[in-house]
Amino acid sequence: MSLEKQLEEIAKERYKKSIKACSDAQLYDCVLQLTKERMAEKPVIKGKKKVYYISMEFLIGKLLSNNLINLGIYEELAEILKKNGKDLTVIEEIEPEPSLGNGGLGRLAACFLDSIATLGLPGDGIGLNYHYGLFRQVFQDKLQKAEKNDWIEKNSWLTRTDTAFEVCFGDRKVKSILYDIDVIGYENGCNKLHLFDVETVDEGLVKSGIHFDKTQIEKNLTLFLYPDDSDVDGNLLRIYQEYFMVSNGAQLIVKELKEKGCDLYHMDEYAAIQINDTHPTLVIPELIRILTWDEGFTIEDAVNVVSRTCAYTNHTILAEALEKWPLAYIQKVVPQLVPIIKELSARVAKKYKNPDVQIIDADKRVHMAHIDIHYGYSVNGVAAIHTDILKETELHHFYEIYPEKFNNKTNGITFRRWLLSCNRELAAFLTDTIGEGYKKDAGQLEKLLKAADDEKVLDAIAQIKRQKKETLAAYVKEKEGVELNPDSIFDIQVKRLHEYKRQQMNALYIIHKYLEIKGGKKPARPMTFIFGAKAAPAYVIAQDIIHLLLVLEEIVNKDPDVSPYMKVVMVENYNVSYAEKLIPACDVSEQISLASKEASGTGNMKFMLNGAVTLGTSDGANVEIHELVGDDNIYIFGQDSDTVIKHYAKGDYVSREYYEKSPVIREAVDFIVGKQAMKAGHKENLERLHKELLNKDWFMTLLDLEDYIKVKDQMFADYEDRAKWKRMMLVNIAKAGFFSSDRTIAEYNRDIWKLN
Repeated sequence: MSLEKQLEEIAKERYKKSIKACSDAQLYDCVLQLTKERMAEKPVIKGKKKVYYISMEFLIGKLLSNNLINLGIYEELAEILKKNGKDLTVIEEIEPEPSLGNGGLGRLAACFLDSIATLGLPGDGIGLNYHYGLFRQVFQDKLQKAEKNDWIEKNSWLTRTDTAFEVCFGDRKVKSILYDIDVIGYENGCNKLHLFDVETVDEGLVKSGIHFDKTQIEKNLTLFLYPDDSDVDGNLLRIYQEYFMVSNGAQLIVKELKEKGCDLYHMDEYAAIQINDTHPTLVIPELIRILTWDEGFTIEDAVNVVSRTCAYTNHTILAEALEKWPLAYIQKVVPQLVPIIKELSARVAKKYKNPDVQIIDADKRVHMAHIDIHYGYSVNGVAAIHTDILKETELHHFYEIYPEKFNNKTNGITFRRWLLSCNRELAAFLTDTIGEGYKKDAGQLEKLLKAADDEKVLDAIAQIKRQKKETLAAYVKEKEGVELNPDSIFDIQVKRLHEYKRQQMNALYIIHKYLEIKGGKKPARPMTFIFGAKAAPAYVIAQDIIHLLLVLEEIVNKDPDVSPYMKVVMVENYNVSYAEKLIPACDVSEQISLASKEASGTGNMKFMLNGAVTLGTSDGANVEIHELVGDDNIYIFGQDSDTVIKHYAKGDYVSREYYEKSPVIREAVDFIVGKQAMKAGHKENLERLHKELLNKDWFMTLLDLEDYIKVKDQMFADYEDRAKWKRMMLVNIAKAGFFSSDRTIAEYNRDIWKLN
């Protein structure tokens, strides 16, 4: 049946209307149904061995356009709708964004599922079906407020299945229900994202904001991603959630293996379980429990086969982000796992005396990453420098024991979403210029380098960038009420709000520029600084940084002397959908984390793919971007990771010393508690942030601030050499192909999963 006829029939059946007569909301419903029907026709990807990707987050974003592109029917459908007076881009806006993830960890998991299916590999995701997900961010009185994010609709991508399991906790038993989301590969078959829910969840438990009774486990288990864990009940709820996810996952894996007739003693020949960060770690003792309790394995056999099946991805160098749960908490939530964890710990203690590699430490805390490393067969970092730091410092003792387990898998992105879907103008131009091959093989973007000196090509790319800036300006005016100048430089920093990502350093630069303009030093071209970020509700300093940015937005934008030359906007409720509008419009990509602290980053890759130029430290994947594009096409500043690591080792960084010896730093930092800021903001928040920068500054903002100002000023000056800048844009696009998640997944399969 033709696409048009199929859509007509769906519209007639559901609404008794023609395509033309349907409202946009009705058409969204019809297009959703059509897409699901077309996906159902695609074969399920099968093979002897399958990967199960277990993750607390899957930041999948809106799926409609991505699925239409992967099915190869986007353009045809857009034409059908246009013929009927409808606009597919308008219809896409109606789709709610699934609230199943937070930042890079979850976005990466979503990209990986797409690429696993695109490469035709058998592989499913396993996670939780959060009803409210992270939270919806609103700004009130220049402060972040968190509200529930209700995204699940009656007709959605979720398909309820008949699969259900019992999960036993120490003090209760719950029954799960499995929902599936189909994951379609680009011009390929289908895998699944398995999301477990609990029948007894009660959305009415949330009374105001995101506050709820954390002790009513049957009712709250799948309400929120990362509920506040600043108290004991919050910690326990996290463990309940994590065990609920892995118990369901382990039961599903064993069920599927049995249905295939697999010998569980050779589980590793049929399944690879990828543990995405430490949240799913309990899958290791849980699988051992199932094999010993239910399948008659000896502990020795169970430990051996599970250790050959599970692999661990480390996503952070931050020690506080590697989970360490008090044994007493695990005893309360899942007492049945405690004897197994003690056994695993005892085996390690018998073999290795170093306290740094023990599973249960002297304070009776269970180190989740240590379980993963001792009882998994692979440990990978997510960028070259990140993996090197793990081997040389953070996990050095483990590297000495298991050098063969350690490997690097530099992150990648689903470039089709971040180019074909969100920047169709650039994708169409690339297709005309270098052919269609890049859509499957991102390495073919390098063909663009042949046109590096072709003025027509360079002008066309610059014109598309200008167009995307105009589109973003219109969207920001509608959403935020702020007028942006498309002729200004769009300097964008969008990512999770964390001190190590150093949004506060960007804020200090803005203060510095504001004071310069007030002093009569006008920039050659107006500057627009755009931020988007959510701060964890319990992360006080992160909340204070958001407050400062909102204070600066008011001060700068309302100052008639400054606003013609500079604008600041903090977009509300930054998410994947907002990113799809911001990233194609960006000139300067802010990747300014403290060297050695960002494992990889993936925003840096999306920005470069869309022709933005990186301003960054030698951190995470910035290092590999630098190697690919060369010194002339990136702006690097700040101390390197070795210097930073030495500062931490010696404990010799004192932020106040930098403040006292630099008038530029002192002036910018003191502005935070000056009259203007105090008038616009809240004394408590601003004073606390000022004090933090002066007395702690754990992520060394002031260490790099002067170099940041100098390099950023140079970057803005270079923007005026339009021929040079256009060439930089082209080189960044051409070299972005390396960062395709298709390449990353091919490496995972080659080195870790070995699926075919």
